[in-house]
Amino acid sequence: MNPLTDILQSADLTGVWVYLALFLAASLLMMWRLEALLDHGLEGTAVGTLVMPYCSGLGNLIFVALVATRENQSQEVVTNCLVNNVTNLTLLLGLPALIWGLQIRSKKKTGKSAAAKNATKQAGAEQQLTRLSLLMTLFAVLFFSGVTWALGADGRIDASDGLVLIALFLFWQCFQVFDVLKQNVRQRRHFGPMFYVDILIVLAGAYGLYTSIDWLVTWLTAQDGEFFNAKHLGWLSGWLMVLPNALLAFFYAARQRADIAYASQVGDGHICIPLCLGLSAVLHPITLPPFFETGIIILAVATVIHLLCVMLADGLPRWMGWPLLAAYVWFVAAGFTA
Repeated sequence: MNPLTDILQSADLTGVWVYLALFLAASLLMMWRLEALLDHGLEGTAVGTLVMPYCSGLGNLIFVALVATRENQSQEVVTNCLVNNVTNLTLLLGLPALIWGLQIRSKKKTGKSAAAKNATKQAGAEQQLTRLSLLMTLFAVLFFSGVTWALGADGRIDASDGLVLIALFLFWQCFQVFDVLKQNVRQRRHFGPMFYVDILIVLAGAYGLYTSIDWLVTWLTAQDGEFFNAKHLGWLSGWLMVLPNALLAFFYAARQRADIAYASQVGDGHICIPLCLGLSAVLHPITLPPFFETGIIILAVATVIHLLCVMLADGLPRWMGWPLLAAYVWFVAAGFTA
């Protein structure tokens, strides 16, 4: 038995709302300490593309591990991954864009002094680097989506396909790690003691996340309602696990940190596709659901839209939120009518 589950049961706290609250509390704890990592040796885009995806996407990884112990449910991992990625790149970027706009380049007036002009020049260079980092991450999403579509062209993703997806993810992460270390050497930054303390707190949050997801998946599988049942496990778990992503997107968009809001949603997609999908395929070959191709196409089109907006408009204009929301409605309709 899980010790935390035992504690909750002894306190007569076993309802679904208790574990939903635990899931959100653990997610918020992890994100609270992620904010501190900005002061401990990581830049905004590094937090968004390298650290936050593991925390916001940890629930998806736990879901893969839990589904691996249950027979004939590997297809739910595909649904979970598609719901996660499409929601990130359509709904969770479209809504903040409609409300606040997602402009990476801030429009600040240049002062007349030499120091002000120099500061403005440095800020412009940093924003340009952020823009290039986002473009590279978006190209990675497009590449991973294309490879996954090609591997699943026969309607299945088997163990060898899964190994290819995992290898691609590991190569990408190695590239990201060395890029962060290179930047820290250039700027003479280092990881202080509090960086590792924050990592331990994040791990504690991860334990709470595992406990809540384990209970919720078991509870949902046992339900026999019209919508809340094992048949919709992939959809319901996918929506549950994008809640931390939604908090990230709205929090940083409201703070006018479009770089982190953007990078957190884009980077989180790499955890699901290719990593989660690859791990699940290695454990159990996956027969793809009927709406898989539709989901991949919507994901690829949304990625191209973001690429064009970042390249040509330095972010996502407010009006582009409407087409992204329409694409999400199309995706959900296709999933439930397939």
